[in-house]
Amino acid sequence: MARRIVDLSLTIEDNMPAHKLFQSPVYLKALSHESTAALGLGVPDDAMTFQTNFIGMLDHVGTHVDAFLHVNPKGAPVDEMPLDLFMGKSVCLDLRHIGNLEDITVEHMEAAEQKAGVKVDGHIVLLCTGFHNRNLNDPKALVWGNPGLTTGATQWLFDRGSKMHGVEGPSTDKPSDNIFAQHRLCRDLGISHFEWLVNLEELLGKGEFEFIGLPIKFKGGSGSPVRAVALLDE
Repeated sequence: MARRIVDLSLTIEDNMPAHKLFQSPVYLKALSHESTAALGLGVPDDAMTFQTNFIGMLDHVGTHVDAFLHVNPKGAPVDEMPLDLFMGKSVCLDLRHIGNLEDITVEHMEAAEQKAGVKVDGHIVLLCTGFHNRNLNDPKALVWGNPGLTTGATQWLFDRGSKMHGVEGPSTDKPSDNIFAQHRLCRDLGISHFEWLVNLEELLGKGEFEFIGLPIKFKGGSGSPVRAVALLDE
């Protein structure tokens, strides 16, 4: 059976939108093929030139995962978390009727689970609200408009063995308040999440699939950008 790879990751670029509390990344060309020609590398009839880029950013930029350390001073940093947390069986729930700054509730989760036809049982659960596509051309809405996952919905995931979930937009909590109830409950339950996933619409109606979102092995990292993908059997 053929497998299709669905890329769920944002492209990291200079000054891209970031969470309301975080700086945008700096991503610039450091050395170019033109500038390195002056180094005289290679041989006279076959010059060796190269490009390399400068990247300055927080470990929570673009499509990323939160380490337990992010909101728990005693939590594991990203380099000490088991790799199997970042990959495994997954399902994507259709929550496209949830608008900007609205709440995702237990009732929403239950209805979406039934529609997906997959009983959540230890899955990585991805939540498609259509947020990214809906606000793609509005940088302010991308930072200040994402829906929020209620603590009831978070507990619902935990009770079904889900240790990781994923959302579109910069946070699982709404930017309209500073309570961070969802993050605090994840801290207390010992679970975490992927944030700023994209292309989730392509996973709707696909049933169960494999998700992979491996972090960079930052020593003591509070999180990491990930190249998140879904593997679909077709």
